Amino acid sequence: MKFDPNQLSALAAVLRLGSFEAAAQSLNVTPSAVSQRLKALEERVGTVLVKRAQPCTGTEAGLRLAKHAEDVSLLEGLVARELSLDMGAQQPPPHLRVAVNADSLATWFIAAMAETCDILFDLVIDDQDHSADWLRRGEVSAAVTAHDKPISGCNAHALGAIRYQASASPGFMRKWFPNGVSGTALSRAPCLTFNAKDALQRRWLDRHFGSDITPPAHFIPSTQGFADAATAGLGWGMNPVALIDPALCSGSLVPLLPDSALDVALCWQVSRVMAPALAPLTRAVLGSAKAHLIQPPC
Repeated sequence: MKFDPNQLSALAAVLRLGSFEAAAQSLNVTPSAVSQRLKALEERVGTVLVKRAQPCTGTEAGLRLAKHAEDVSLLEGLVARELSLDMGAQQPPPHLRVAVNADSLATWFIAAMAETCDILFDLVIDDQDHSADWLRRGEVSAAVTAHDKPISGCNAHALGAIRYQASASPGFMRKWFPNGVSGTALSRAPCLTFNAKDALQRRWLDRHFGSDITPPAHFIPSTQGFADAATAGLGWGMNPVALIDPALCSGSLVPLLPDSALDVALCWQVSRVMAPALAPLTRAVLGSAKAHLIQPPC
């Protein structure tokens, strides 16, 4: 089946921006034109593609078609670069949807984005243990993930490890661990959790104290907010060392245990079909990871 590129662009814009009006403005057409294009596309494929609400969201078929439209735009950009064609005046840069964990975004991934020209990023934030699911569903073109085995249809590149430290404020340590960090004290002391998918605190507890400890928890879905909450004495949590190193050096955060850092290996997985078009981004990701993540010994 051959798709009309204008109809696909309208679908992608509506799902990316959340409304027909915003999509129309980005495409320099009227909302009525966007509606007509979308209706024609839905009639062609025989199913609803957009859930009309505030904001508009995609059905499963709509999300797949929108992803296809963005992939085509990226591949056209690759051909234009290879043939030294000037496409800038004809169309805006293509959008790229990537899944990345919040801690990578806060510590090293933006540096890679900044080195990549002619792409508009649409980031999906998810835990490193779950970001690969977006690739499996075909909803992103690449992902930073903890899964090192290549996902079907993808190329995998080892990145190194992000180092975490179980840390808390000195005041928190005095209040909850006056006699030292123990399993009994940890079962009572509040911990910090990013969201329901965050298993880092659990992994650290299992490694050092066993699996029978379930501490009370604050849920704070922000990397910087997570570190700020630890500094403020709300709880202890697994913070990226790259983010809290100044706090560790100043003493406003301290490790719960000496020599207890937890390294989480990361992998860059990219759709094999899109790999040539995303080669500049892959080079930037690997370069930034080499500069900022813990690398295995040579």
